[in-house]
Amino acid sequence: MGKLDVKLIRYMSQEEFRVLVAVEMGMRNHDIVPTSLIASISNLKHGGAFKVIRVLLRNKLVSHVSVPYDGYRLTYKGYDYLALKALAARGAIATVGSQIGVGKESDVYMVNDSEGKNLVLKIHRLGRICFRAVKTKRDYLEHRKSASNWLYLSRLAALKEYAYMKVLYDHEFPVPTPIDHNRHCVVMSLVDGFPFSQVKYIRHPPIVFDNLMQVMIRLASYGLIHCDFNEFNLLISEEEKITLIDFPQMVSITHVNAEEFFNRDVNCLCLYFQRKFGFNPQNFPTLQKDVQRTEKMLDKDLSASGWTQEHEKHLNKLNEEQKVVLKNADVVDITQKEVDQADNKEEEGSQSEDEDDEDEEDDEDDDE
Repeated sequence: MGKLDVKLIRYMSQEEFRVLVAVEMGMRNHDIVPTSLIASISNLKHGGAFKVIRVLLRNKLVSHVSVPYDGYRLTYKGYDYLALKALAARGAIATVGSQIGVGKESDVYMVNDSEGKNLVLKIHRLGRICFRAVKTKRDYLEHRKSASNWLYLSRLAALKEYAYMKVLYDHEFPVPTPIDHNRHCVVMSLVDGFPFSQVKYIRHPPIVFDNLMQVMIRLASYGLIHCDFNEFNLLISEEEKITLIDFPQMVSITHVNAEEFFNRDVNCLCLYFQRKFGFNPQNFPTLQKDVQRTEKMLDKDLSASGWTQEHEKHLNKLNEEQKVVLKNADVVDITQKEVDQADNKEEEGSQSEDEDDEDEEDDEDDDE
């Protein structure tokens, strides 16, 4: 799931994309989408739909499930193709380059738009490496009937990040320029800077620290708390200008744990500056004393950008459900190497399934 192979997308037919969309639509109400429903939604004959599905299965854009009944699910690769197709049709991206970043819940790629301008594509992949293995499929499905939760959660996370980025950019916060989004993908401008976690030396630690605190205070004055304001979500330029990235976890200042989140962000940066740059901050802000609320609140602006309170409630509910699932499923953090190994095993399994299906087809032809 961590790899983005787009070589096939230019050779795919309209029928193949119609079937992919049909599987996506069927997964709104079905954990496993039957072939008959796929044919009905795609408006293709049953035989035609089945032939297209076999091509998609061979290219790992859908996965085949036979228990408790026969049907198909959309894979992350298939979801990637749908999002890329939509973004390309709108002119937001034209080519996909190399991977420039990877995290537990997202992959970041260099892309170009139709005019050749360098941009950044962030693909949300929630649920990818937050657990090593689920004990049984029943444990995973018993709390919620839809196995497409991770795809939907990724879509909500991307929508939330784009909405927050747009609002913050419109209010002149140091964030990338939002370009477009579709499904679980967000396109943004390429920032001239380096990951703050990889910088070993800065010329003016007190000034940089003070600038970061001012950004946190200004965010809180507009009613927002980042909740993950650390060196991994900051970029710094040669001129020591800071850019803030990664917004899906942001919460309102009215959150019941708002003060705890704010203090955690402050303490995290204090400890980092002490450890990395030998700078020991003597004064740091608190939510009660240093934050003055402005009349301009961002809730309405967020709604106008596509992120509503209903979305927020739904995302929080789904996150809680997934936490329960993962709690019963041997939750551990794993390395990128283990993710690649899991991807390879998944590919081998898909290949063996394809071979079995082909053998069955050959047997049927022999019988005829």
